[in-house]
Amino acid sequence: MAMVKADAYGHGLIEVAATLDAADGLAVARVEEALELRAAGFMQRILVLAGALTLTDLLQCSRQSIDLVIHSANQVDEFLAATLSAPVNIWLKIDSGMHRLGLSADQFQQYQQQLSRSSNSREILSMTHFGSSDADNTQQTQQQEALFEEAVAGFSVPQSLANSAAIIKRPSSHRDWVRPGIMLYGANPLTAESQHLFPVNLQTVMTLSSEVIATRGVKAGDSVGYNSRWTAPSDSIIATVGVGYGDGYPRHARNGTPVLVNGQRAALVGAVSMDLITIDVTHCNTVSVGDEVTLWGNASTGHQLAAEEVAQWAETISYELFTSVTPRVIKTYINSSR
Repeated sequence: MAMVKADAYGHGLIEVAATLDAADGLAVARVEEALELRAAGFMQRILVLAGALTLTDLLQCSRQSIDLVIHSANQVDEFLAATLSAPVNIWLKIDSGMHRLGLSADQFQQYQQQLSRSSNSREILSMTHFGSSDADNTQQTQQQEALFEEAVAGFSVPQSLANSAAIIKRPSSHRDWVRPGIMLYGANPLTAESQHLFPVNLQTVMTLSSEVIATRGVKAGDSVGYNSRWTAPSDSIIATVGVGYGDGYPRHARNGTPVLVNGQRAALVGAVSMDLITIDVTHCNTVSVGDEVTLWGNASTGHQLAAEEVAQWAETISYELFTSVTPRVIKTYINSSR
């Protein structure tokens, strides 16, 4: 079950779904996303992770053969009371310890029986979501898996537990359906220590790039950008790049955040503006207007800058970098089937 929610983590819902045509199913967060996929002609299984939040949503999912997560007593009641045009596949979500969404073990056992007797239900599946499967300490994940086992004991229903991190490091959680998310987009959710213990080869999908639009020399003691956030320690060469937080580049990226200029590492200096950033290219080979700047991803020179590294400098995560890229950024798809 491939995760394509949030516009496929900012990569483009329709284009990514077309690339993932071999996936057994696609999962989104909202009914609107599922309907967009159906309207675009995608006929494989589609799952809405938030479930139906209104009767209108429920009726549309019934008509369009869209699977729904049920995670609350209210959703169970509304589902059982509805008059549907066709039965729906239901994924009963168990709260195994994250305490965000989900049914208790007792509720799962009660509602599974009620739903299995309802003509509104086609297939009933079980699922949970791990809260810290990316962490080095596996205690919480072990506890969650054990609680899930206890809840589903005695019920012969398909099971889904594993997100990206659990797919990589916890084979016992793979079961009937796995739910890869961030790993599909080339980012590793594990800590550096866990990446060493559980190596996996992921391919970068998104590259955010721009170009140098101006260069200038500054003297030692000169400040650059808003509020003089960076002051040159010595005579320096500064390149201005046509990208900013208006494009989704993180405003809180610190001085020193790496970028690639023609494949050479350079450092962000000064505050990120809406449309511009400034970088110190003093130690780079000659840099000119029009030169390629890679904010993350793959440079045309073959060099790479991981989104995870940029995210650390901005005190965020790669998920946020990807999903924050704004509509004004022109997307070019390589080897796209659409």
